[in-house]
Amino acid sequence: MIIANFLIDITRYIPKKAKISLFLAIFLLFLQFLILPASSQQPVEIKTLMRADEAQQWQPLVEKFNQQHPEIDLEVVEAPSDSNQVEDLYTASFLLGNSPYDLVYMDIVWTPKFAAAGWLLDVSDRLSQQEIDRFLTGDIQGGMYQDKLYRIPFRSDAGMLYYREDLLAQAGYKPPETFSELIQISQDLQQQGLAEWGYVWQGKQYEGLAAMFVEILQGHGAFWVDPQTLEVGLDKPEAIQAVEFLRTTIEQKIAPPGVTTYAEDETRLLFENGKAVFLRNWPYIYTSALNSSIAGKYSIKPMVHAPGESSGACQGGWGLGIAKSSKHPDAAWQVVEFFSSENAQREYVLANGYVPSRISLFNDPQIVAKYSHYPKLLSVVQNSALRPPISQYSQVSDILQRYLSAALTKKMTSETAMNAAAAETRRLLRSN
Repeated sequence: MIIANFLIDITRYIPKKAKISLFLAIFLLFLQFLILPASSQQPVEIKTLMRADEAQQWQPLVEKFNQQHPEIDLEVVEAPSDSNQVEDLYTASFLLGNSPYDLVYMDIVWTPKFAAAGWLLDVSDRLSQQEIDRFLTGDIQGGMYQDKLYRIPFRSDAGMLYYREDLLAQAGYKPPETFSELIQISQDLQQQGLAEWGYVWQGKQYEGLAAMFVEILQGHGAFWVDPQTLEVGLDKPEAIQAVEFLRTTIEQKIAPPGVTTYAEDETRLLFENGKAVFLRNWPYIYTSALNSSIAGKYSIKPMVHAPGESSGACQGGWGLGIAKSSKHPDAAWQVVEFFSSENAQREYVLANGYVPSRISLFNDPQIVAKYSHYPKLLSVVQNSALRPPISQYSQVSDILQRYLSAALTKKMTSETAMNAAAAETRRLLRSN
């Protein structure tokens, strides 16, 4: 009202033609003040960091998210293709403070370290139990630390046993269920000249060795580190027997002598070239082998185990956590919801062949039409075995890798190596 009266007063002294121009200018200025606040609200920027190869695979979904959420601008920063370097970059950004990343796209084994350091937001209250039950149990457990949820799974992974279905049928065998059956079948098929090697696995001193060994441990009823009590089980009789099984495959020439230098790809090539009956590896091999000489001649099953014990598939996979330092946690959560949704995972699986973390997608008609083995894959990934979800995981893994490698290369006996690994692990855990 005061402004209106002021305008009336000043127009008494302005010529009639000028009044029109003045009122028009005032009207336009008024409109500008109304429109400016809305137009000046820039989208909230949400950033995450990931390997360059996967960042490119994410791009179609990133574009779709940004179109559907104009109030949020999601940016994926490309990092080197070495996962260890990505972990180091995240670690450095949090240690230096003012991390530019709102979302942390992380490997399952990073979760306890990042959560213990206080770098992740607890998202336990953002998901209902009904929604949690739609994900693979191992994937959810792998996102927890001290009973709190810090990571929502995006894509899963799990170790499994590949076998030559045609060769077993030719020799009159069913797929093995136990370690002893695997050895027996391997030796028989080797003696018949059906394959050069019986069983190949990852024996190089790296993280893949620890992942593989988790499955052999569980299959023998053994354990590595109890995350609740921090009890170490590497020097138990069952754990030593697990090492002895691997040594036996080398000593009896079921596995090639170079297996202690092999990672995933070396073992994959042996299997795909028809040189091995059995292979321990990850789900991506199934699609890869479709273009090999053994296409249509192989199948998958859960890892073998000792009588009376259970099979274990080492739980892998990647998921999203929210950085505790993020200024926009609610916007970041919208990104998490989008990418962990059934629709986003379906699109990603169809385009890239990864394993979903949502149970329903293993029997999704579109996915099964392209990847017919996914229903069978579900039975494998549901028998998951976790690497110890403890904050010192990288250190305990390094200890295990060193001593296990020493045992496999006969620099130490199985018992001596595991006793030393257990003792060093206990000292580490006591010192923290």
